Amino acid sequence: MSATTANIPMRRVGPIKIISQEFTGEISVPMATYETPLWPSTSRGAKISRLCDGINAVVVDDGMTRSVVVDATTAAKAYELVQNLKRRETEIAAIVAIASRFARFKEMHYQIIGSLVYIRLAIFSGDASGHNMATAAAEAMLNWVLQQYPDLHYVSISANFCTDKKASAVNAILGRGKYVVAEIIVPRAICIKELRSTPEKIVDLHIKKNLIGTMLAGGLRSANAHFANMLLAIFLATGQDAANIIEGSQGIVHAEVRGDALYFSVSLPNLIMGTVGNGKDLDFTQHNLTLLGCYANIEPGVGARRLAIITAATVLCGELSLLAAQTNPGELMRTHITMERSKCLT
Repeated sequence: MSATTANIPMRRVGPIKIISQEFTGEISVPMATYETPLWPSTSRGAKISRLCDGINAVVVDDGMTRSVVVDATTAAKAYELVQNLKRRETEIAAIVAIASRFARFKEMHYQIIGSLVYIRLAIFSGDASGHNMATAAAEAMLNWVLQQYPDLHYVSISANFCTDKKASAVNAILGRGKYVVAEIIVPRAICIKELRSTPEKIVDLHIKKNLIGTMLAGGLRSANAHFANMLLAIFLATGQDAANIIEGSQGIVHAEVRGDALYFSVSLPNLIMGTVGNGKDLDFTQHNLTLLGCYANIEPGVGARRLAIITAATVLCGELSLLAAQTNPGELMRTHITMERSKCLT
């Protein structure tokens, strides 16, 4: 396989204008997808970013998680264990540091169900997405806990309180991976000319579709139109674990009219991404990560945070473009017929 091709069709969209601590400038983003309208739609959002003052983005939090569960035989003993572990987190941090040269203890959260104790460990994982690193750290922590408290009984190294590749409230609240917020201000004139819409129409649709519609559907801590589309396309192009779009697509759009402009933001609390590890050693993923400036960084964590920032900005571009299109009757279907189905319909 060559350095610029993959089995899934891939194009670069943009460039996107981004302003952040991790990256400031304009950059084109690789997206691998079979949904061909995604490229021009996201590129339209990218054009908006260049016509405006750019997309401002920030990494709010950073930490990969793994949870374990033990049985303390009684609820009273379970409570006592949690109080003890809270006082000994400095010791646990030292255990985590030994488990991996890049792993650093961040925090732990606890839940007691009957006599069961669920422990959710969060670590910094450098440039790795952190799946294996968090598991290794959790296993080291678990072995230490079982040695220190011999009355405990092992239940599982993975307790679903992490939570991995499942939509959950805990991830949406506490975050898993990179928690990134991206935002943009779009003047009214640009909304009208480039998006063929208005700030009021986009805000109104966001409320009635993303917020009320998602609530009617029973959505879990999520309010967006199609975060998963942009996420999967970037995940495939950069060698990420694609199953993590399950929790990754749990995100919230916030839109409002500010003065005579549209304020539009996307918040993604569960961006599980890395620039080293499985999937990053392929020619085409290395090529894409290198072009993004996310590969082979000297300081651990810099590349992964940069990739998360670029990803969030790309999600914003695709989300804004689609919502604008859906404010106009017939535009969405016309686009799909023109770009995807014209050959089948003739």
